[in-house]
Amino acid sequence: MKSIRFEAKALNDATIQYAAQELRVNKDFVEINVVEEKKSMLGLNKTYIVEATIDFDVIRDGIEYLKSLLENMEIEAVIEAKQLDQRQIMFMIEAKENPILIGKNGKTLEAIQTLLKNYINLYTEDFYMVLIDVGGYKEQRRKQLEILATKTAMDVVKTKVATKLSKMNAYERRIIHTKLSDWRDVTTESEGEEPNRYVVIKPSKK
Repeated sequence: MKSIRFEAKALNDATIQYAAQELRVNKDFVEINVVEEKKSMLGLNKTYIVEATIDFDVIRDGIEYLKSLLENMEIEAVIEAKQLDQRQIMFMIEAKENPILIGKNGKTLEAIQTLLKNYINLYTEDFYMVLIDVGGYKEQRRKQLEILATKTAMDVVKTKVATKLSKMNAYERRIIHTKLSDWRDVTTESEGEEPNRYVVIKPSKK
């Protein structure tokens, strides 16, 4: 987590507020620890060397952020999260208004995911791949993309002609790449510029 050290004349709210400004976070997430006490020559005055650290838990505070966001949208939801690996976290939302949260072609879901990712990045120096699934939408989408990848790859093997898929976000492109990573007869490449990048499935060169 992000941290800074500085000298303070007192341990009070003003010290926490200063640390929050330097760390560019809400003061509620700042934890202050005294590293060293320094006294004047006559021992009448004290100053402190303090370390200010961001006290932020990605899963706990990520869930709280989503709860606040959905409350503002007047949507009641059950929110859970799990760490898929060291740097990948999935947040799962279930609500009566799932279609509203997903949006057309998953656009609203992606927007919420971007908000959460940006929020988490304010509080940590570590890189996290933040994923949000609403009502199992992404799991269903993953299966659809894997079927598309397999079918398209079979056509490319048969015709020996490269095929360009429609534009996809990074998460969806990764699914295609992963699904076909073990195929010897085809290769995959992402091409184009965001937000219009897409995957091209090509016959392997022999």
